[in-house]
Amino acid sequence: MTRQKRDGEEVTALARGLDVLRRIAGADAPVSNRELTEWTGIPKPTVSRITATLVGCDLLLRLPDSERFVLTASVLELSNGFLRNFDIRARARPLLIALAEQTGLSVHLAVRDRLEMVVIDPIRPCSAVLVSRLEIGGRMDLGRTAVGRAYLSVLDESERQTLIDSLQTTSGDDWPAIARGLQLGLDYAREHGFAISVGEWHYGLNAVAAGFVGPSEERYSLNCGGAAHQCPEGTLANDVAPALLECVARIAREIGGRAVVPFAD
Repeated sequence: MTRQKRDGEEVTALARGLDVLRRIAGADAPVSNRELTEWTGIPKPTVSRITATLVGCDLLLRLPDSERFVLTASVLELSNGFLRNFDIRARARPLLIALAEQTGLSVHLAVRDRLEMVVIDPIRPCSAVLVSRLEIGGRMDLGRTAVGRAYLSVLDESERQTLIDSLQTTSGDDWPAIARGLQLGLDYAREHGFAISVGEWHYGLNAVAAGFVGPSEERYSLNCGGAAHQCPEGTLANDVAPALLECVARIAREIGGRAVVPFAD
């Protein structure tokens, strides 16, 4: 076997192992090898070897008297290493807390991972009764949420189109409906400087979001939302959005980044 083939097999094995970890991380309950095979398309013997290897590396735990697996605390070392590099969280948090208390809504600072937005700092207002359950690492849809559309709106045109093409590929028959809402959302962001989603991701949840650029050109998105009766569309656009945009501008100044006009390539 040539070195090139060996390298290719090593990369494939790593990609499969990471896919298994992601599937288990995203599951609501312990996961079996059979379920992993169905979800990933990886042959069951290979899945069994992967989970056995991950157990040996202390990244997975096989439940006693069970064929099911869960993540171990060792996975936190990876996430903590990632979060330690986000000094933006410490510098932005006082501003995020102030925004949450001013609006009475949950606030989420997020970055993109593949075709989802990942929460890196969730803030809940002390005064609210109904708040978001999203924690650090929580994921939100890229195409149907305000936070995803705000992120897309501050990308360069080529990168934005690449992600939209990827969304189309993975959405299958759902794409026409997603595409209509996404285009309307991006048009709205172009005109107003922020994105709104009204019950599109989850019924009864509304949100407004704005994107900004970090000091190394990385993109972030800041989301503010809650139950529909708490923040109807008019309230989001007229009352919450101005406070959100001011918060984004202050964060950008604080970290040495910049707030941007959507689609200003």
